[in-house]
Amino acid sequence: MMDDTKRAPFRDDHEEFRTQVRRFVEREIKPFHADWEDQGIVPPSLWRRAGEEGLLNCMLPEPYGQGGDFGHSAVVIEELARVNASALGFSVHSEIVSPYLHAYGTEEQKQRWLPKMARGEMIGAIAMTEPGAGSDVKAVRTTARREGDHFILNGQKTFISNGHNAGIVIVVAKTDPELGAKGISLLCVEDGTPGFGRGKRLKKIGLRGQDTAELYFENARIPAANLLGEENRGFAYLMHELAQERLIIGVRAAASIESFLERTIAYTRGRKAFGQSVFDYQNTRFKLAEAKAQLTMLRTFVDDCIARHLRGELTPERAAMAKLNGSEMQNRLLDDFLQLHGGYGFMSEYEIGGAWIDARVGRIYGGSNEIMKEIVARGL
Repeated sequence: MMDDTKRAPFRDDHEEFRTQVRRFVEREIKPFHADWEDQGIVPPSLWRRAGEEGLLNCMLPEPYGQGGDFGHSAVVIEELARVNASALGFSVHSEIVSPYLHAYGTEEQKQRWLPKMARGEMIGAIAMTEPGAGSDVKAVRTTARREGDHFILNGQKTFISNGHNAGIVIVVAKTDPELGAKGISLLCVEDGTPGFGRGKRLKKIGLRGQDTAELYFENARIPAANLLGEENRGFAYLMHELAQERLIIGVRAAASIESFLERTIAYTRGRKAFGQSVFDYQNTRFKLAEAKAQLTMLRTFVDDCIARHLRGELTPERAAMAKLNGSEMQNRLLDDFLQLHGGYGFMSEYEIGGAWIDARVGRIYGGSNEIMKEIVARGL
């Protein structure tokens, strides 16, 4: 924390949970994170331990989750960001995939998948992006044709987080291509489904430990019972849930800036240059003062968004602002922090370089920042 002021959205139970999560991160994640980055994937055993500790599906009621709320989810997101544990796809699993299943799934679907996901025994992914359709969900070309009690699924998805580890994938597909956005449906595809294949793990410049894959569907027969919600209602479901995904990016950005600001202050105080500490130079102090002022403003706004979300009042426009401002500020300030580390900022042992690279995707995923500006512009 930058100061001892209690943050408005968080109750005592949230902060008690934070202590538990921080211990788990320090014990089970931080010592092994570099190895996972080299391997390009996190072992499923870590997911099961996270489930045992109550770190997955925090905001869903029992038995589908841990019985908490988004405040508990935010704690996990912040504690992972604090150490730049970018290999973990927990938020995709817990705050994106699981809420879709809980909000739109039948009781049978929820009972079949969500308790396993809460225990870390089944990992979730969502497949929206295609090689020719990034932020434009309406442009997906993957199709699902009804044939009796099944849908015949054909298409290709790319940049899918948790793509290799996933035991359940929510696939965005056109069930009525002639209707455009009004012809999109969500299908739940389970691991082992004939016709469902995965390409090799994609090599990325950042988030190197997070398994990201291409997925292929060649006449995959998906039971009609795996349709999520109503047929041709998928686009509306996606638009409703995207606000939370964008808030997550803002929460992560603020926590990342906060952590690396603290580290940079400590580094510059201890580093000597031309007979005095780097911190003692006016340029350094002004850079850090500006960063703290901007972080404080971002933190205040993001915390207000968390509070609104807990009350069910977060609007898509406000979530887009959190994502836009947070990711842009994170990229700019981490670059400043790296510069203040000098040559050591380019060395992996100081972690700022890895955090700087990992932050770049924040301006792209969850809808590019150009899309965020369009969303905000609509309300002008």
